[in-house]
Amino acid sequence: MPEWTLLKDAAAVAQAAAEHIMQVAESGIRQDGCFRLVLAGGGTPRLAYQLLARANCQWQHWHLYFGDERCLPANHPERNSQMAHDSLSGKVPVPASQIHPIRAELGAEQAAGDYGRLLDNIVPFHMVLLGLGEDGHTASLFPGQQHPEDRLVVPVHNAPKPPPDRVSLTPKALGNTQNLLFLVSGRGKREAVKAWRDHQPIPASTIATRGRAEVLIDRAAWSE
Repeated sequence: MPEWTLLKDAAAVAQAAAEHIMQVAESGIRQDGCFRLVLAGGGTPRLAYQLLARANCQWQHWHLYFGDERCLPANHPERNSQMAHDSLSGKVPVPASQIHPIRAELGAEQAAGDYGRLLDNIVPFHMVLLGLGEDGHTASLFPGQQHPEDRLVVPVHNAPKPPPDRVSLTPKALGNTQNLLFLVSGRGKREAVKAWRDHQPIPASTIATRGRAEVLIDRAAWSE
């Protein structure tokens, strides 16, 4: 199980996440000359990205990847890559060649294959960010769906949330990191949090790492 850190609200979760990301970035750059970060979608990550965008970081050493993407046009406002651009990568001088969106506009199958080949030469990551859905999903790994355990990236069809076609990193890829950080906020997450803490097999609980795993959670989402 990961370490759970209880915080006041979503803003506090975002603040703690931004601080943690910057610490890991400094360490990664010091040790490896770069910082490989996997970004998550969602409202609380967006708040964290907005805080990061105002920080003084060694942006030239950052390499940005994505945990999942929706099969929508490249600049669609509901794309995770577009949200990240609007809140972080479009506001700081990370070199364009070091920003690696999932080209989900090409279709789930091709995009998954392309991104899997890219990650073959990248992992392990320094940090992976993830959220938690009300049904326990994380990235685009949904309850009841099965994916090959040996793949790093998979196409996702018939997702229970629109759009139905997506691309997602797998537990194997998401867990191949030195730091795994979940950001969880909002009362709607309580049932999923309870299931997770009760060791039920929701998708979020399938992500395991040999590195550090932590959940930053606000009081609204916490379930006693």
